[in-house]
Amino acid sequence: ASKDLYLLGRIGVLWTVAGTALEAASLFCYALLTRVLLPADGRPGIGRLFGIDLSAAAVAHVIPAGTIGSAGVGYQLFTAEGVDGTDVGVMMATKGMGSTVVLNVLLWLALVVSIPLAGFRPLYGTVAIVGAALLAGCAALVIGFTRGGARAARMLRAVGDKIPRVGGERLEKIVLQASDSLRQLATDRRVLVWSLTWASLNWLLDAASLWCFIAAFGSFANPVELFAAYGIANVLGAIPISPAGLGVIDSVTPVLLVSFGLTRSVATLGVLGWRLVNFWLPIPA
Repeated sequence: ASKDLYLLGRIGVLWTVAGTALEAASLFCYALLTRVLLPADGRPGIGRLFGIDLSAAAVAHVIPAGTIGSAGVGYQLFTAEGVDGTDVGVMMATKGMGSTVVLNVLLWLALVVSIPLAGFRPLYGTVAIVGAALLAGCAALVIGFTRGGARAARMLRAVGDKIPRVGGERLEKIVLQASDSLRQLATDRRVLVWSLTWASLNWLLDAASLWCFIAAFGSFANPVELFAAYGIANVLGAIPISPAGLGVIDSVTPVLLVSFGLTRSVATLGVLGWRLVNFWLPIPA
């Protein structure tokens, strides 16, 4: 990127501001997704939910396999606000799985449209395999909780009896409550519609932020091709190698954007500008 820093002299400030605002809106939609998935009774206000989600995201951005660490921090912060621990666990599991499914569906739609426009690329096969594995894992978890909750509870009770200060009875109760909560969630059409809406907007606004940072350097990418590059990078970034895909997303996205016709300099600086607000800004915030 150092070879292309001269391009900063003609960066479009308004596009940069728009990209930052869209990123903030994307993060806020994630907080709205959290709000929809929590029971209305005793639920914190949207400002506090936004703060908790932002704190958990910051943790996920600074440690390897950060999702595990952020889940622990998020759980502690939500329960400190008085939210029931089982409700928090169900919300976090549903939110994580739902977001993954929505991203893969949007990506596959983008790939179907982009193949006639830009042709098929070998990387698409890898992404399809990774995406299928993620979806299969989500499906297995949902089926396990909704149809095999009693069996899973008995198994965890046997495990919990051997863990000090945990107890099998407590684990069994949590699993059975989570199973009931997931079944109720699946039958609530209003919650499903709003969950899909906020999850989709979380991804689409994030991708729109990337589009704005590309536009800030004078290039207007094809939205479908840009989302294909964005989606592929995020699916590969979900593999727990580095914190929140650091290095993976930053390198895969520019390469794919170049293959779709952007110049290397614009793709590199555009992606780095977007990652400045997408990855780094939530940490100090």
